Amino acid sequence: MTDSIKPAFDFDGTLPHLPADKRAELARALTILFEEFEDVRTTASSAPKKLARIQHVILFGSFAKGTWVEDHKSGYMSDYDLLVVVSSEFATDYGTYWYKAEERLLRDHKIGREVNFIVHSLSEVNNKLNEGQYFFSDIRREGIALYELSREKRLADPATVDKAATKQRAREYFDQYFPQIASALSGTDHFIKENHLKDAAFMLHQATERAYNCFLLVHTLYSPPSHNIKFLRSLAEDIDADLIGAWPRAGKQDRAAFELLKRTYIDARYSPKFDVTKDQLEWLVQHTRTLEATVKTACEKKLGG
Repeated sequence: MTDSIKPAFDFDGTLPHLPADKRAELARALTILFEEFEDVRTTASSAPKKLARIQHVILFGSFAKGTWVEDHKSGYMSDYDLLVVVSSEFATDYGTYWYKAEERLLRDHKIGREVNFIVHSLSEVNNKLNEGQYFFSDIRREGIALYELSREKRLADPATVDKAATKQRAREYFDQYFPQIASALSGTDHFIKENHLKDAAFMLHQATERAYNCFLLVHTLYSPPSHNIKFLRSLAEDIDADLIGAWPRAGKQDRAAFELLKRTYIDARYSPKFDVTKDQLEWLVQHTRTLEATVKTACEKKLGG
C-alpha cells in the first residue's frame, strides 16, 4: 500500500506581499505539480520510486523579492519561478515525473502567467549550498518556502565563498561559452543563404540558448538544464533588466516571433508542419545579435567588478 501525498494549498494567510489573485495562482501551480508527481510516484513499480517525495518547494525571483513587473504597454510580465527539491536524484527526471505538470501549467486557464520550475535532489542542493554556489545561496536567503515536508530534511545554510575562485570560475565560463554564441549565429547565416530555413531556425535557437546560458553561468555559476529559452530569458532578465530590451514584446507579432523561436528546438527538427520565413528569421537574428551584445556588456561588467 502506497500513501498518497497531495496537500491542499491555500496561501491566503501567507505571502502578504502578493495580491490575492497571485496567491491563488501559486496555490494552483503547486496543486498541479503535486498531482502529477503523485500520480507517477504511486503507480511506480519499484519500492524506491514509491518512496520518492517532494521535500521543498521554494518561490524565488521577482515574486519572492516583491519586484515583479506587469508592464502592459511593453508587454513585459514577470513569471513565477519555483525550485522543487525532491528526495532522490531519479525523481528529478523530467521525462518521467515532470513533463505532464509542465504541459498542464502552460494550458491552465486559472494561471495568468508562465510558471517556471527547476527540480533538484536535496543532496545536490545542499552540496551546492555547502560550496556557497551563488544561485542556490540566493534562493536559500531570499526565497520563500511554499511547502516543506519535514523540518528534519532542511536545506543547508550557504557557505562563505572564495571570491577570487568564484570570479575565476565565472571567467572560465565566459571564455568557454561566449564564443559559442557567434558560432551558432554563423551557422544560422550559412543556412539562411542556403535556404535551409528549418536548420537556420534551430541554430538561431541555439545561439539564443547559449547567450542566456553564458549570462547565467557568469552571474550565478548555474544554468538550469533546460532548452526553454523563455524560462532562461526570465531568469536572466530578473538578474539584469538591461536584457529586457533585446526582445520587443509590446506587439502581438513580436511576441509570436519569440514563441516561434522557443518552439524551434523541437518543431524545427521533428514537426513537418513547422514553417518559418526569411523575414521572420532576419527579425530574430537582429534581436539575437542585440542579445549577444548585451550579454557581452553585462558579463564584462560582472567580471570586471
